[in-house]
Amino acid sequence: MLDANLKTQLKAYLERVVRPIQITASVNESPKSNEMMELLQELQGLSPQISLTTEAAERTPSFALSTPGETINLRFAGIPLGHEFTSLVLALLQVGGHPPKLEQAVIEQVKGLDGDFTFETYFSLSCQNCPDVVQALNLMAVLNPRIRHTAIDGALFQDEVEARQVMSVPTIFLNGAVFGQGRMGVEEIIAKLDTGAATREAQKLSEEAPFEVLIVGGGPAGAAAAVYAARKGIRTGVAAERFGGQVMDTMGIENFISVPHTEGPKLAQALETHVRENDVRIMNLQKAAELNREGDHFAVRMESGAVLKSKTVILSTGARWRQMGVPGEDAYRNKGVAYCPHCDGPLFKGKRVAVIGGGNSGVEAAIDLAGIVKHVTLIEFDTKLRADAVLQRKLHSLPNVTVLVSARSTEVRGDGQKVTGLIYEDRVTGQHRTLDLEGIFVQIGLLPNTEWLKGTLDLSPRGEIVIDGHGQTSLHGVFAAGDCTTVPYKQIIIAAGEGAKASLSAFDYLIRTSAPATEKEAQALHAVRAA
Repeated sequence: MLDANLKTQLKAYLERVVRPIQITASVNESPKSNEMMELLQELQGLSPQISLTTEAAERTPSFALSTPGETINLRFAGIPLGHEFTSLVLALLQVGGHPPKLEQAVIEQVKGLDGDFTFETYFSLSCQNCPDVVQALNLMAVLNPRIRHTAIDGALFQDEVEARQVMSVPTIFLNGAVFGQGRMGVEEIIAKLDTGAATREAQKLSEEAPFEVLIVGGGPAGAAAAVYAARKGIRTGVAAERFGGQVMDTMGIENFISVPHTEGPKLAQALETHVRENDVRIMNLQKAAELNREGDHFAVRMESGAVLKSKTVILSTGARWRQMGVPGEDAYRNKGVAYCPHCDGPLFKGKRVAVIGGGNSGVEAAIDLAGIVKHVTLIEFDTKLRADAVLQRKLHSLPNVTVLVSARSTEVRGDGQKVTGLIYEDRVTGQHRTLDLEGIFVQIGLLPNTEWLKGTLDLSPRGEIVIDGHGQTSLHGVFAAGDCTTVPYKQIIIAAGEGAKASLSAFDYLIRTSAPATEKEAQALHAVRAA
């Protein structure tokens, strides 16, 4: 099942374990059980520390990981390949005693959680958002014996998915009730379990000394800005809701120059690693709410209550999926209305779905879904599709795809629990028609995350931050970069370049507005300006 190169790499990783790893498998005569046992036997052959036994469990096929003398409740229900193979490797290392890459303070928080927590995470092997959740909860189960976690492949346990009405992955259950949906890391999970943690962290952040450059947002633009600022030797901070931003939701990336192919989560991890190699204060789980000028500093208030101060600010808050804005969309989000076909597509196997949007993203989504679902209806508001010609040719070659142009979605219908249909208007005849379906994938572009800045600085009619050629906003000393700005062409490589430019502009602003303390510094500053 594993090729020779992968086995060689995995064997090297497993040399890092310092204690035995017990794999306990629950199997039957099914093909999937045989496939899982083949994988586990190959793993066993890669390290003398791994032993393999069988024992019936609630879900089959599944397997648990543990070590003698420790209480570890960690189980995979399914075959963790695809995006989840990394989750399996990390789980083996952590159960085997290899130290996790997590701040000690966070480790102590996990160990100190008081209560009995049984987590179940439904994932799909094609979901790039799921590994973060699976890996976070697996690690928490290794660190705290009162935390149990089972990672469940929704495509393999369809009856459970139907019974529990799981229509989006990752979906997390805690003690039998829905705990959350979407990407989460250890810190986010702790914040939901320990409600006082966010308040304590906000108070701690408010006590931070002022930064010279504070970057709001952790996508490619924010990461580039942070590296460039830190390399100037100035105090730099990054406050982000999640590091990586929209890149985390991107699958294949093949146009980032010098990197022929990568995936969003992998690039996001590389960005964060690069930033952490420099002297940058990273503050995660922080969503900006207000920007004000207070004396010689700017003050950025976060939704958590934290207030961060800085001499300059770089705004790189990025963008998010645009919504249809029709009745029923909010009510049925994650109940049939979805925004990530790669993540949630496998949950709609054999069902009827619609894709909203005829650009590249929409057509690519329809093509991918056509290989999974019973039928795809692609709906485009314009009179023609806007996707590249090569994508349109592929789309029209598929027998289970219908394309509707000049169509305006007007309402999402449901039975109170899940989506049952979509109403659209034929813009040529004015007639309203209903499509009976189970899923709706919205692919109509992005909206800048700038609502909190209205009335503070100039925004375009689309809500983008207006900047000049140096990344300067209408508020002197505040710069902006990336998808949240008026710069055309929302591309990763452009965002990174704009982040670097905004950082250099912020540094130039600092040296031109800071009064030198000595004659020697004055001479140095004069030389810089002359250059």
